[in-house]
Amino acid sequence: MQRGFLGRLFLTSPFARWLVARHSSTKLFVGGLSYDTNETVLKDAFGQHGEIIEVKVICNHTSGKSKGYGFVQYSSEFTANTALKEMDGQVSLSNGI
Repeated sequence: MQRGFLGRLFLTSPFARWLVARHSSTKLFVGGLSYDTNETVLKDAFGQHGEIIEVKVICNHTSGKSKGYGFVQYSSEFTANTALKEMDGQVSLSNGI
């Protein structure tokens, strides 16, 4: 089964909760991304929930393709929590992928 273009926000797993708690209460781990996802697409999807400071899609150094996960950092805890609640478990099949 092919993953959705944006994938899922996996914050229910212990590892993802650890990442959010350890690094910043404004930074979200986003997993299950399509290998074609880039930072612009991720920022557009999460930007509707508040001001974003940084978006990072982790890519393979050789191919330049997404490794399937990334991070979104918001300007405040409130906006990060809003995005977490709204995007947790969401799958986007936009662009037919």
